[in-house]
Amino acid sequence: MIVQAEDMAKAVRVAIDMNHNSTPLLADDDLDTVSLDDIIYAKLVDAVRMVEMEAPLNLLEQGHQFGEAVTWGEDGKGWILLPNDFMRLVVFKMSDWRYAISEAITQDDPIYTRQFSKWKGICGNPERPVVAIVNRAEGQVLEFFSCNNNNATVDQAVYIPLPKIDADGGIDVSEKCYRAAVYRAAGLALASIGDQLSTTMVELSKSLLD
Repeated sequence: MIVQAEDMAKAVRVAIDMNHNSTPLLADDDLDTVSLDDIIYAKLVDAVRMVEMEAPLNLLEQGHQFGEAVTWGEDGKGWILLPNDFMRLVVFKMSDWRYAISEAITQDDPIYTRQFSKWKGICGNPERPVVAIVNRAEGQVLEFFSCNNNNATVDQAVYIPLPKIDADGGIDVSEKCYRAAVYRAAGLALASIGDQLSTTMVELSKSLLD
């Protein structure tokens, strides 16, 4: 869902005020630098990113589609250039795969090396597919292992984009992650001014993702 960043910042301030004691959060000497409200606003994007990276898939929304162009290699292996705002894979499936994949490995994973073995039984296949997110000269890509042949098509390809505050002041955040993101932003803002309540706020945020 799209929420106004200013409204989310107000929700963060309310959460802080409800959980804080009467001690002023900023000393008078600090008022001519950066106000707490400004700090909160600056932490919103980081908070949404952290929460949506940690959240289980059932708390995330449908996400965005990708995978329009497939570059094929040998033995039914291929890769797809990921969008510039790619943050997290939600689901990926080629048309001849038995099931979809939600977790991607990296090029540092020992399983990745196996995908280039001359023994086909060691590599991923339609019955036991593997996907990896790696960096190439073309950019960040999703490599898939593998299909029966190069006639397969992308059946499902969904990702969560990096959060940002758009030109209209909106920020895209999963509805089920919103409260957790509010508390995480509170924790980040309080940590930046050295307030010990920050730990409690982060713990509250994480508990909402269980």
